[in-house]
Amino acid sequence: MTRNVKRGAVDLPLRRATPAPHWKQLRQGDRVRVVLTPGFETGGLVDAITRDHAAVWVNLDGGRGRTLLHCSDAVEIFPEED
Repeated sequence: MTRNVKRGAVDLPLRRATPAPHWKQLRQGDRVRVVLTPGFETGGLVDAITRDHAAVWVNLDGGRGRTLLHCSDAVEIFPEED
């Protein structure tokens, strides 16, 4: 029986993960809305951001803890309006 294997997959270049333009506006301490999957969202506070804004640490509301979100994770982070 043969397996479905991609030959040479190791040689393929990695796809560059680019954050959405609004991620670049996020700052530490900002209140945000995090959409993890359609229909599931939560609020939180930005705790830390990488220099390239590709990864954001968010302290989630409701005692859900601190989570690391990367722009390639298929999540959305929106700043909440004051």
